[in-house]
Amino acid sequence: MLGNLRFYTQIVSTILAIIFVFMNFLGHWSADRFFQIVFFFGMVFAIFSAGIETEKN
Repeated sequence: MLGNLRFYTQIVSTILAIIFVFMNFLGHWSADRFFQIVFFFGMVFAIFSAGIETEKN
């Protein structure tokens, strides 16, 4: 049960990170250049983490 919760939490957070970065790309919100870079690398990290969790299942 706890493993499935971790898997779904990782997938949902990855999807939200992708949406957040693309909202910035489309101009729905603006941020400083530093925060844009931080969110982009956070998105990339979330994608790789979700891939690792998917591979475990």
